[in-house]
Amino acid sequence: MLDTAYGDLENLRDNLMQAQAKMFDVGLYITVYADNENDLFKVESEIKSLLESKLIYLKPALFQQDEGFKSVIPLSTDLLGIHQKLDTEPLSSLFPFVSFDLTSDKGILYGVNRHNSSLIIFDRFSLPNYNSITFATSGAGKSYATKLEIIRTLMFDTEVIVIDPEREYEYLAEAVGGRYFNIALSSDHHINPFDLAIPSSDETPADVLRANTINLVGLFRIMLGGLTPEEDSIIDRAITETYALKDITSESNFANIEPPLLTDFEMVLAGMEGSGSIIQRLAKYTHGSWASFLNQPSNVDINRKFVVFSVRDMEDELKPVAMYIITHYIWNAVRKNIKKRLLVVDEAWWMMKSEDTASFLYSIAKRGRKYYLGLATITQDVGDFMKSPYGIPIVTNSSIQLLLKQSPSTIDVLQKTFNLTDEEKYLLLEADVGEGIFFAGLKHVAVKTIASYTEDQIITSDPSQILAIKKAKDDLVVASETPKSTINIMQ
Repeated sequence: MLDTAYGDLENLRDNLMQAQAKMFDVGLYITVYADNENDLFKVESEIKSLLESKLIYLKPALFQQDEGFKSVIPLSTDLLGIHQKLDTEPLSSLFPFVSFDLTSDKGILYGVNRHNSSLIIFDRFSLPNYNSITFATSGAGKSYATKLEIIRTLMFDTEVIVIDPEREYEYLAEAVGGRYFNIALSSDHHINPFDLAIPSSDETPADVLRANTINLVGLFRIMLGGLTPEEDSIIDRAITETYALKDITSESNFANIEPPLLTDFEMVLAGMEGSGSIIQRLAKYTHGSWASFLNQPSNVDINRKFVVFSVRDMEDELKPVAMYIITHYIWNAVRKNIKKRLLVVDEAWWMMKSEDTASFLYSIAKRGRKYYLGLATITQDVGDFMKSPYGIPIVTNSSIQLLLKQSPSTIDVLQKTFNLTDEEKYLLLEADVGEGIFFAGLKHVAVKTIASYTEDQIITSDPSQILAIKKAKDDLVVASETPKSTINIMQ
């Protein structure tokens, strides 16, 4: 024991002499509040038991309550004077967060540091990858924080594309002059999954055709509720023959082609042996109630700074299919023309339900940096997201992570994934709307999202606030339409 203590003392002396550590006089005072004396003793006993279990011993300030109270109020006067010598390392354990400050010279304002009111300014495009992930319970402010980031990101010449499952971004698109596409069975907006991207400088037409064939096999696996190995092989061959039917081969110029439709694919399948079950399951997409969704040429154009694809009105059974097709279409557009872009996938747990959609989302997270694309993944269903084999890899491939208020049922999973301290865990459980922890690289701080009045009016999701804004608009319209007359009063 003496040898160990002597070794520790030598290390401390060396650190102090080399200015790697500093020595402090530390006093830690805790004030306990209660409505009556019995509750006060109960809370004191609980705190005492909790700390003593961690070998931290408390002593009540007997006959010094007046001095104790004056010491804890923010006057910077220590009348108790009960100190312990601590060097930098053990002293840092009293502060529960890794980083005291988190800001950079450029970027957008994500919020305010709750501990010192400093600004959290960061540029996602200055990090090793441009991806982010946001976890929060329903109503915790995740969509609000995301829309705030979108508005501020648009000011820095960045194009933003959103996949919106709840029609929350329609008004934002209207306010900033963006483009809004409603993807539904009754919609006039269509995306043909057989569309091919124009090869980039480091790709050949054969590479693009092969990649699209693999993606289409994944799409049919989702649409048809799974495939046997035989069906997988039949579909793979049928896709190649469907493109060949339109004279599309690995030597074709994809800028001057007319992509096939789902009915062309069905026609090719009809001439292949063993495809009866596939054709039967495919019929609802080509001739049945879902035919208007997929069996149409593409007529959407995302050549705007802000584009929203809404899938709220799509049937729940088709939402994973729609989100897969939309992300694939966006990915083709991203590869065609490299620009600074941000892709926002709200309620990403819809995509994590299927292995193919989750795999495609993960591939975007890994490959997006090459095409100057950042992926912002947002979800409230942490359980479904983390159960997927691609959940944790997507988290580890995200340089920015935002954790807002969490439910008790999911907090343990997040604590393990993000190595949170108990203090940070309780902060997330007790956080108010828009409050949480912001991670950027190896640093993280407690954050509070703050918007200006104008930003708040555009991005709010609060139903009562939306109704109030709508009522104010209606009143303004009525006032402008009311007949007016002028009366001269002569004396």
